[in-house]
Amino acid sequence: MELYSDIVSPPCQNVLLVAKRLGISLSVKKSNIHDAADVAALTKLNPQHTIPTLVDDGHAIWESYAIAIYLVENYAQDDMLYPKDTKVRSVVNQRLFFDIGTLYKNVLACIDATVAEQRLSEELRGKLRQALDLTEKFVTERSFIAADHLTLADIFVLGSITALEWIKYDLEQYPSIRGWVRKVTAEFPDYSDFYKQIREDTKQYIATHCPDLQY
Repeated sequence: MELYSDIVSPPCQNVLLVAKRLGISLSVKKSNIHDAADVAALTKLNPQHTIPTLVDDGHAIWESYAIAIYLVENYAQDDMLYPKDTKVRSVVNQRLFFDIGTLYKNVLACIDATVAEQRLSEELRGKLRQALDLTEKFVTERSFIAADHLTLADIFVLGSITALEWIKYDLEQYPSIRGWVRKVTAEFPDYSDFYKQIREDTKQYIATHCPDLQY
């Protein structure tokens, strides 16, 4: 399987972690969305030319949530990451939709505003705070964010929380989120190396494309 990806992107990070959890070996093709040749190559597979894009035996899939579900449904040895029990799965789905529609949406909006203007409006801060308040509640209710074990929801929300480093957001007031992050990352024995690569590649990306941003 080929994954067109850049570890700087949280959605790409999420798919890479899902693959790690499943023990899937991916042929990762680093794609630069600012490079015309890379965009042209992606467009042949994905008319939206977005990353991540997965190609499995000629079948192309994009949108990180769709890729993750595809990988689990086709290659998982059990249903732990995406439980078949409809009630448990409904909570996992709710958290995934919360991530894409509320948490990651507001994290990304704050990153975009910081890159463009070097500041955040009170409106953006308020929306992000509301999203984080809900996340704090979710990770307090259960051992993990959607169940009593790791699921896809934990991996995706982790990507959103990690992305807060772009805006140097202080999570001091969210002790449950901080504890949950430690718990989730402990599920991946090589997470420290994975995180190190995220940091190094992000620093390089920012130095090239956002030189005025401190990271």
